[in-house]
Amino acid sequence: MRARFGPFTIDSETRQLLRDGTEVHLSPKAFDLLCTLMESQPKVVEKEDLHARIWPKTYVIDANLNVLIGEIRRAIGDSPQQSAFIRTVHGIGYAFCGSAVHVQTAPGVPETLFCWVASKSKTWPLAEGDNIIGRDPRCAVWLDAPGVSRQHARVRIDSANRRVALEDLGSTNGTFLRRSRVRTEIELADGDDIKVGTVVLTIRLWASDKAPHTKRIRSRSGSG
Repeated sequence: MRARFGPFTIDSETRQLLRDGTEVHLSPKAFDLLCTLMESQPKVVEKEDLHARIWPKTYVIDANLNVLIGEIRRAIGDSPQQSAFIRTVHGIGYAFCGSAVHVQTAPGVPETLFCWVASKSKTWPLAEGDNIIGRDPRCAVWLDAPGVSRQHARVRIDSANRRVALEDLGSTNGTFLRRSRVRTEIELADGDDIKVGTVVLTIRLWASDKAPHTKRIRSRSGSG
């Protein structure tokens, strides 16, 4: 399994979890648990099934599972109160509730560009081609908020040319970029804020061949 969710990419073959190209540490059991939940999404995986997958033929108490869920949430910036990715179904189990895109890459052909938009409470991964932002639930970025038109704006991703562009679709209240109203198609940069109705979205871009190398952390020996 290889998938993207929010700013994260997970690869079960290389056993890596990346955030913006930088590896995020997870213990082996926590990594296996996250993969299990993502493979079963949006289905709720019962605690008994998770115990069988993570600790086969071994008896463990529920507290062990809670510890792993806590580790995953800390690693991906999630919380039980505002569950963007991991949902707790009390007394039953857990489910992956985030928006994930499963990636299939041909051998020897590296992915070149990842793109997503984020509000204060949610993240939407964007796909190659046209991504519509609007109040229509069928939009790639669905915003059920005041001032948003049914089909408000479009983000067009052209990975071959490393270009991401924004266009207003004749919305009632307009689309704004860098505090200016968008009147023609305009190119986006990483970190740009887009205002759609009352919602502010931040555009994030990541090119796989420009990802920074992971910094080596020197361990400190001795006490104190």
